Amino acid sequence: MVIEFWFSIGSTYSYLTVMRIEDVAQEAGAEVRWRPFDVRHVMVTQNNVPFKDKPVKAAYMWRDIERRAPRYGLSPRLPAPYPLAELVFANRVATLGAQQGWVADYTRATYRRWFEAGQPAGEEPNLSESLAEIGLDPETVIREAGTPDIEARLQEATAEAMDLGVFGAPSFVVGEEVFWGDDRLEDALDWARRGRLDQARHGGGARPPGLSR
Repeated sequence: MVIEFWFSIGSTYSYLTVMRIEDVAQEAGAEVRWRPFDVRHVMVTQNNVPFKDKPVKAAYMWRDIERRAPRYGLSPRLPAPYPLAELVFANRVATLGAQQGWVADYTRATYRRWFEAGQPAGEEPNLSESLAEIGLDPETVIREAGTPDIEARLQEATAEAMDLGVFGAPSFVVGEEVFWGDDRLEDALDWARRGRLDQARHGGGARPPGLSR
């Protein structure tokens, strides 16, 4: 049972998912396939930039993350630096990590520094410290992530995400079904197990729409 986790380092709500998805999926007996993409490109293309020039919505977003984080044992320092100037490069590194097998460890490390130490992802010192933490040589990784091949791979993944109907992060794809938002992770796992949602667990009622970006 595989769930595709489409994420983009730069998405604020993805912090909540990144830090818990492996444990939640393991408990459900699911395998996670980490799929980095450029959510900024998707949102600009679709004229769907969520928080730019929207101070009320942005304030709600930070408070919402602050309320929900303790549920998962997380202690962010909010607001975190946002938006990320180096969103694209942070996701190039993740793309290289997906290719080489260390994407999950890197993504958790860089989100932890971003949200808990105030160090923007994709920039120094976050970038080198996160890579060193997981046993990689930062200079080598940064050089490889800057190659045209990795740039093309990220662009291809972003195009694939759009073809699947992914329009925001975090998103989860199970077969042809797309689930958007951290608050839809459990729904995606239900679908992966049963091909339907677990009505008993959710009480049969509708859940509020996800606010994740």
